[in-house]
Amino acid sequence: MSGEGERAYIPDDSDFNTFRDQCESQEGWSSRYNKGGVAVWTQMQPESKTVQKIKMRIVCRDVPPETLYDVLHDTSYRKKWDSNMIETHDIGRLTVNADVGYYSWRCPSPLKNRDFVTLRSWLPLGHDYMIINYSVKHPKYPPRKDCVRAVSLQTGYLIKATDKSGCILYYLTQVDPRGSLPKWVVNKASQYVAPKAMKTIYKAGLKYPEWKRKHDPGFKPWLYPEQNTLPSISLAELSLQHSDSLENIDESGLSEAKVSLSDDEA
Repeated sequence: MSGEGERAYIPDDSDFNTFRDQCESQEGWSSRYNKGGVAVWTQMQPESKTVQKIKMRIVCRDVPPETLYDVLHDTSYRKKWDSNMIETHDIGRLTVNADVGYYSWRCPSPLKNRDFVTLRSWLPLGHDYMIINYSVKHPKYPPRKDCVRAVSLQTGYLIKATDKSGCILYYLTQVDPRGSLPKWVVNKASQYVAPKAMKTIYKAGLKYPEWKRKHDPGFKPWLYPEQNTLPSISLAELSLQHSDSLENIDESGLSEAKVSLSDDEA
């Protein structure tokens, strides 16, 4: 992303175009999984051997792109399908298509749980949609003792309409977990956790219309900004979250046998 210095910034068209190109490009990506309509690729970064990019794609038949877009925005519904989530809430809005939020997720024991504070921006393009985020610092949300503050260097979704009543979802993420994770955790992430996560989002898309009919069906502030009651915040309150300013823990010695990886957590 094209931010300068320490200042936070709202992604512009070039940032969204670059993100879309990364999702659709095959160059420089290594295939890790391709089965049942789900594909996973990784891309090692030359400047860092730990912070790799992971890209996923799933074909979502019978889920219109606008439905999946709603699923990814609707924090109330996320609690129904994201079993790894501990807590999520919106902190404030920057513009009609940008906000700041908090998210914490459950890591398999005995790994420490992780959390993020991110600036998120979204862009509808006809029947295609993009949502992207990166980590920022907010003075009222410093790192917590019960979580390791991780850093999203770049994370996002691209939803592309298909000819029929379905869509293709891309998810691309480059996250610094702030810690030397065991190699088996990284491998399991691309081989097992990532495909399962994509299938979970697909299932959530299939079930969303029925759920939404019973839960404030007209309330979609990501589509109707006048419904947004979040407090306005200024970019000046935010700064970029750099990895090197955060605690770095070494969990690389934890063996797979000691880790409780339940089906819900995987």
